[in-house]
This record gives sequence, C-alpha cells and structure tokens, in this order.
Amino acid sequence: MTDAAQLLETLVGFATVSRDSNLDLIAFVEEYLDGHGVEHWRVDNDDGTKANLLARIGPAVEGGVVLSGHTDVVPVDGQPWSSDPFTLRDGGDGRLYGRGTCDMKAFIACALAEVPHWVTLELKRPIYLAFSYDEEVGCLGAPRLIERLLADHPRPAAVFVGEPTLMQPVVAHKGSTNLRTTVTGRAAHSSQVNQGVSAIHVAARLVTRIEDVMAELRAEGRVDEAFNVAHSSLHVGKIAGGTAINIMARECSFDWEVRHLPGDRFEDLLGRVEAYADELQAEMHARAPETGIRTERLTNTVPALADDDNAEVLALCRALVGEVPSGAVAYATEAGQFQRAGLSTVICGPGSIAQAHQPDEYLEIEQLEAGVAFMQALGQRLAGDR
Repeated sequence: MTDAAQLLETLVGFATVSRDSNLDLIAFVEEYLDGHGVEHWRVDNDDGTKANLLARIGPAVEGGVVLSGHTDVVPVDGQPWSSDPFTLRDGGDGRLYGRGTCDMKAFIACALAEVPHWVTLELKRPIYLAFSYDEEVGCLGAPRLIERLLADHPRPAAVFVGEPTLMQPVVAHKGSTNLRTTVTGRAAHSSQVNQGVSAIHVAARLVTRIEDVMAELRAEGRVDEAFNVAHSSLHVGKIAGGTAINIMARECSFDWEVRHLPGDRFEDLLGRVEAYADELQAEMHARAPETGIRTERLTNTVPALADDDNAEVLALCRALVGEVPSGAVAYATEAGQFQRAGLSTVICGPGSIAQAHQPDEYLEIEQLEAGVAFMQALGQRLAGDR
C-alpha cells in the first residue's frame, strides 16, 4: 500500500461518527506531526470531548494555503455493509471501501502523506492543515477553527476544502439551515371538531406552504442554472403528531430544511413561511388562545459559497489539477464559512459525492493517486513560489 493508503486505513479505523468523540484520531495526527517536527494546535469544543486541529508547515508569513477537512463521518446504522465499515478493504476492483473513504478522510490522508516531503522543502509560503469536528451535523467545529487561524497566524491567501469533487474545483454551493416547527392545538374528541384545533391539520397546511414557496421562487425567476436544482429548496423530512385516530391532535411537529442559493437570503425564505404561520396562528387563537406555532433553528445557518472573489485560488487550483471546468453543488460545506471570514475558497478533493453516506462507501484508487499528485504539486509550487 502507498503511504496515503496506509494513512487512510488508519484514519478509517477511527470510528469518528459525529455523535462520538474524534479525540483518538486527533491524537494520532498530532503524534504523526510531532514525528516530523510540525507545529500544531488543538481547538477544543466547549466540553473538551472533540477537537479541531490546526497545523502549519513552512514559514509564518502571509499568503499561505489552507487544506481543510472534517474528521467526522455519518453513521452506518441500518446500512447493509458487505464488510466492517471501519476497516479499510481493498476490493480488488480498483476501489477502497470503508466509511469516510471519500467523505472525506482520503483528502486528509493525502495531505498527511505529503508532510514528510513538505518539511524538507524551503517553502516560501506555509501550508496549513485545518481538520475540524462535527461538519456532518451542521459545520459546528469550523467557525472556532477559522477564528483561531485568523487570530494567531498570518493571513492565508487561499483555502481548499477537500470534499469529494473528483478533483475538480467547485466554486459555489448552497447554504443550509435545519429547523423544527411545533404546532400546539387543542385536543378534542374527533366527533366534536368544532371544539378543538387539530395540530396535524394546521401543520399539514404549513407543510404545503413550504413546498409552495419553491414554486414561487421559480415563477419569480430566482434561479441559478449552475446548480442541478436551480432554485433554493425547502424540504420537510420528518413529521410526528397525534395520539389516536379519534382524538384531534394537540401537538404536531416537523423537521425541515432550507438550502438557499448564494443569491438568496435564508431569512427572506423563512419569512415567507413565517408570514403564513402567523395567519394560521391568528385563526387558531380565534378558536383557542392557548394554541400556537413555534419554529426554532436546529443548527446555525451554514453560509452558502458564492462564486465571487476567487480568481486567484481558482487559478491555483487549475495549476495543480489541470484546466478542468469548475462547477456548483447543492450540498453545504465549510467552504462558505471560510469565505464569510474573507478567505478565498474553493472545494476540491478526491472521490465522488455519489458514494458519500452510502453503504459500502468507496474511493477509487486513481482518485487517491490524484489527491497525492495535487499535494505534491502544491508543495513544489509553494517552494518555488510560482
């Protein structure tokens, strides 16, 4: 196995599902970096159960390049895996199987594999490793990692977020917010519908309104054809309510999301839904004042990545991977958080998003090789400062 494949095998072996700690993986990377004389700094979460890791190879000067990757993975519960998800398996078909192989431990492995060579180069500008926690549950770790990077180190010039893009630059993605709406009605016997307020019926009207907002956006021409879903999307994923078929439901709640285009504002889209919720709530209060509708954010909004102010980082990316086209994706990443902090950012990493989160998740070996080639070219470029 190559150095990158061996490192990927080790990283996959850490079951860093977001609900669990990532500290064992972080400790391994720290020890690895210590072995090559690389400075690094932990950035813990509030209770110390998880950590980001920031490292710098090269001089403490402005103009460096950040390699950003998340250490957490999604669960495997209920998925029909053919082998242990946390043991890297070479399928003999040109693919390496295991949870996190493409999303996104391969990018981390490729970077770490090149560290022994980078430290021998006379880098003119530094390479930063920025490994985060809890990306999969709302990009929770990256903000404090970015804050530490900008507070304690000279300002970098470019950020590569190594999500799986088949080593092609992605210059835009949608923002994302998860929400929960709870409708409180008044319970009554179902034969006496004039005495109660069904939370389920009210919730159903609001769910329909959420879908109607998308039709309005299309009709208004609020579209961006760079995305395969060209408008901001609103989607209800879970709903629960009621206690029995013959009782008007007192409570119904549903979880939903907004994925907004870079040109849209989440607050504006939420406002369309909340305006209708206010109308429904007024109708409910007229019948039962104790009723109501409450919407809360389950996560902070993950900002969109806009195709703006990225000419230099895009040119650098193409210098490393070739003159390939850039694109946009509908999923959210930490890239928008780096851009919001004023850092020029693109997404580029090995593997395909089509394999992410799937049972028998895999990475094509040629993609691992392409990731290594990217890292090698980056080191040579920063050493030559071309």
